[in-house]
Amino acid sequence: MSNRPLTAAGRLLPLLRIGLIAGIVVAAAAYPLAAATGLGAKATAHAVEAKTKLLTTALPAETSYLYAPDGTTLLTMFYEEYRQYTKLSDMSPNIQQAIVAAEDSRFYQHGGVDPKGVARAFVANARSSGVSQGASTLTMQYVRMALRDSATTPKEVQEATEQTSIRKVKEMRMAIDLEKELSKPEILERYLNSAYFGHRAYGIYAASEIFFSKTPKDLSPVEAATLAGLVKSPSQYDPASSDQKDATARRNYVLDRMAQVGYLSSDTATALKREPIRLKLTDPPNDCAAIPEEYNSWGFACDYFKNWWSAQPAFGANRLERMDKLRRGGYRAVLSLDPKIQEAAENNVGAKDRTGSPFANGIVVAEPGTGRVKAMAVNRTYSLDLAENPPSSNPEASPKVKANFPNTVAPLLGGGDLPGYQAGSTFKMFPMLAALDAGMPLSTTFNAPHRYRSEIYDGWSPSNASGAMSGTQTMWSGFGKSVNTYFVWLEEQVGADRAVRLAEQLGLRWRTDVDRKHAAPENAKKWGAFTLGVSDATPLEMANAYAAIAADGRYCEAMPVQLINNRDGTPAVFRTASGIEREVAKPRCRQVVNADAARAATDAARCPTGDSPAKGGCGGWSTADSVRGTVGRPVAGKTGTTDSTRSAWFVGYTPELAAASFISDPDNPFNAVGDGQSQIPIEAVAQTLRDALKDRPVRQFTPPSDAIVG
Repeated sequence: MSNRPLTAAGRLLPLLRIGLIAGIVVAAAAYPLAAATGLGAKATAHAVEAKTKLLTTALPAETSYLYAPDGTTLLTMFYEEYRQYTKLSDMSPNIQQAIVAAEDSRFYQHGGVDPKGVARAFVANARSSGVSQGASTLTMQYVRMALRDSATTPKEVQEATEQTSIRKVKEMRMAIDLEKELSKPEILERYLNSAYFGHRAYGIYAASEIFFSKTPKDLSPVEAATLAGLVKSPSQYDPASSDQKDATARRNYVLDRMAQVGYLSSDTATALKREPIRLKLTDPPNDCAAIPEEYNSWGFACDYFKNWWSAQPAFGANRLERMDKLRRGGYRAVLSLDPKIQEAAENNVGAKDRTGSPFANGIVVAEPGTGRVKAMAVNRTYSLDLAENPPSSNPEASPKVKANFPNTVAPLLGGGDLPGYQAGSTFKMFPMLAALDAGMPLSTTFNAPHRYRSEIYDGWSPSNASGAMSGTQTMWSGFGKSVNTYFVWLEEQVGADRAVRLAEQLGLRWRTDVDRKHAAPENAKKWGAFTLGVSDATPLEMANAYAAIAADGRYCEAMPVQLINNRDGTPAVFRTASGIEREVAKPRCRQVVNADAARAATDAARCPTGDSPAKGGCGGWSTADSVRGTVGRPVAGKTGTTDSTRSAWFVGYTPELAAASFISDPDNPFNAVGDGQSQIPIEAVAQTLRDALKDRPVRQFTPPSDAIVG
């Protein structure tokens, strides 16, 4: 009889009702333990019914995809079970027919449980005094897989898969109920998307791609029969093994079954059985280390994306739940990187020495007004293979500990759990901005000595880097020359705690015990050295903090993506504390300081770069006066070095972009970079901004008001 859906089943409905009852009776006889436990008890029946209802909406785990900014170039995937849900209409009839013929030839005639199959299995098992045959229909198999995939505890997994009579009879009951809720095509679609085919291929889309490098729509009868044969035992019938004998025999069995039930003619099946199994294997990428070679440097942005995702409450209550969602939720995410800006960043960091230096030179570019990260580059190769890396430069590390170069996956640019690097005088921005926001004018004057003794900070006596910095300074000249004593005094006027809290509002986080101790509310007022940048920070944080100043004081959380869609194509959303629903990938911005204060800070920040402020004078010289000439347009920024030049920084910005670059030894912070390399971050930022903004219209900074100039 031909297995035609619906019409044949319709004619058999009266017989099926009798057959199903008989099947349950046979099942009870075959599994006396189930009958003895009172499976038909009201409470159990309700539990089974509830689970059945759940299965009508439950979907299997699905791979998540990460794309380049064009939204079509696949960078990598994230999965525990490689699967992409596929509609039945997008599957070849060959695979639909092959799986029915192989696993349940009476699929279209029974109502979830096949009485004939149950009876046949009962007789065979009775004769063998064991379990020699099963009686699982496609519907019953789907129930088992769906219960397993939707399980949230180890106990639920065990209950879904354990070989017990209770589980079997519950499965039968749920299969019968499920067929009242879903149509045969719906059940077949879900089955083909849930079944495991081996080689990490879950569902027919993954199986088609992994074994034949094609979509399910294009499967030939021979390919479909090969895949359908795998479901019974993916390891035994694996066609990718060196010996295809078992796989071919199983494939031929499926072709014979297809002929027996009328899907193929006998002659066609015989001819197809003569064909060898021709595979075209594909190894699907998984996680950031699998990004294509031509996008290797994007691995650091991918890693940042993962760390960012793990901190988003929209995807779960904790890190474990969120990462589970990423690997099972079927999301589509598009990175925020700009290919042109990323290329500029790659070309301008560590270009002369990408592989041979313990000193990491990295850069992050952020977009003012959105917080979207436009570039992340460092003079390292993103790779898990550390075999050829030299020993760490840290003398306290074991000789067996590898350095982070040339290969690493460490989050050297930020967004992970590394504390970062001391950022030096780039931190002078925070007390200056706090002072401006508190109403102090740009013209605030102080006769800064070479060494300044602070009574507020218990007699602490910092000094300037050069005697030429002494004398009367304003915010313009003090910032342009990076006068330590001026900024310690200014920090005293506004309060170190206010500067610390402002830095936090601009996205900085304290990741070491020392920094957390100093930043604590009870200690922050005495943290005089804060303005000198003794705290660790990451280039991601610093680029985004300065981007807020470029955006007139409007801070936007750092964002690695421009789009995140759910598996159904709708934008992923979250609910704010005030109950407002928002898209996860939309910018999250807030005004941190008033716009005039931010514009005033920018006016002073033009002094270090060799640019001219709109309202004041820079005092004749600056610490990075080559930047304006390199960028070729209005630019602001700040240099930063630490004691003995163990690290060096530059953070620069235009109205369109903000970039932060550093050079330091991540393995050993006491390994001094030296003055000779302190120019590297300055050049990296200046050249990156120049190249990124080439051919774009020149934009001017908005001048501060006369009131704040003073």
